[in-house]
Amino acid sequence: MDIVNPNAKTGWRHEREEASLSDVYRSVQTHKHGTRWRRIAAFLGPGYMVAVGYMDPGNWATSLAGGSKFGYALLTVALLSNLMAIVLQSLCARLAIGSGRDLAQACRDAFPKYVSVPLWAFAEVAIIATDIAEVIGTAIGLNLLFGIPLELGVLITSLDVFLILYLQKIGFRWVEAFVIALLGIIAVCFGVQIFLADPEWGAVIRGFFPTTEIVSNPEMLYLALGILGATVMPHNLYLHSGIVQTRAYGHSVPEKREALTYATIDSTIALCFALLINASILILAAAAFHANGKTDVVELGEASALLSPLLGLAIAPTLFGIALLCCGLNSTVTATLAGQIVMEGFLKIRLQPWVRRLITRAIAIIPAAFVTIWYGDQGTAELLILTQVVLSLQLSFAVFPLVMFTASKAKMGALVAPRWLSAIAYVIAVLIAGLNVKLLFDFVTG
Repeated sequence: MDIVNPNAKTGWRHEREEASLSDVYRSVQTHKHGTRWRRIAAFLGPGYMVAVGYMDPGNWATSLAGGSKFGYALLTVALLSNLMAIVLQSLCARLAIGSGRDLAQACRDAFPKYVSVPLWAFAEVAIIATDIAEVIGTAIGLNLLFGIPLELGVLITSLDVFLILYLQKIGFRWVEAFVIALLGIIAVCFGVQIFLADPEWGAVIRGFFPTTEIVSNPEMLYLALGILGATVMPHNLYLHSGIVQTRAYGHSVPEKREALTYATIDSTIALCFALLINASILILAAAAFHANGKTDVVELGEASALLSPLLGLAIAPTLFGIALLCCGLNSTVTATLAGQIVMEGFLKIRLQPWVRRLITRAIAIIPAAFVTIWYGDQGTAELLILTQVVLSLQLSFAVFPLVMFTASKAKMGALVAPRWLSAIAYVIAVLIAGLNVKLLFDFVTG
């Protein structure tokens, strides 16, 4: 393992230690002497696992509510969130490759305990909020397709940890292949539904241009922040900075620069693809519900039931259920990995991989299952949207440290972020924080 020289002057307080996800650390060969395209292909994968955050069931709830109530107006938020995500995920790859640390390890190293421990707590809250959304979505998908009660569906979702253990045992590329295969199914399902909905494409294009009403209308701002929180998800920042290190790139500066270039290409392409899926959810809601006077559709089950009569084909709700189930499965896989990275990085836990995954999964799944069973079939939409707003409120506690670390020459060395990139990232961080303050002010003042 590449260990930092303890005598070298760096901006970090401690030597680099064992990487998170140590059982798959640098396990994917990057074909150093292969063709350029083969080397690029070796880095494809982590970006698509990050892109899953665009399509988690919580995002469905916010997009369905936004599309049914405001039509295509919030598409501009999806686009803005996508651009923010591209910048921030490129910084995650830069931090991992330049410093050899994931974001959780970097926070523990750079900050005293009275700062790092609250940051860990905020990260866990974000992962629990993520898991609540994913557990609910997966359970609803199972209910729509197979009639399985929500309570039983919640328990079934907890078994994903064993799927991860099996896939990682045979190779991390299998985890990535599983995620990408489900993404393909989701894309096909939405492609068919959009074709059936036949949206007004002129209105769709206009929806990508911003309007001041998004900030001035508290209800629209609430949904906009929900979309933002569902897109630029806090746990994705920890996840990407960890799984990038599954690649066996070299230790020299030129090799690291090449790895950063390929990792950035991977995440950017994946996030652009995810924008199409993310926008499709909102477009479907606007075309199928808002255009037909159904402006209060927020429940996933209700949306599925309405699609058949509105689109005229019985297959529409089935496609909706399949896509929702695939989204839930994908999201629980990536959230479980993010939970392990957060716990190992912040708390420096040293346990067997399967024990660590069971513990991190339990921390998230137990409160998620309790809340889901407590709410039952009613009120799941409000809960889903609330989880996404919680994610948005937690986002600043991950974004500001990330931007600070990658802008530091002492910490990043030759791979320090260019000043223009750091400036853009700081603007994004301040914008997110400002929008959250506005949301809290509107909430307090009623």
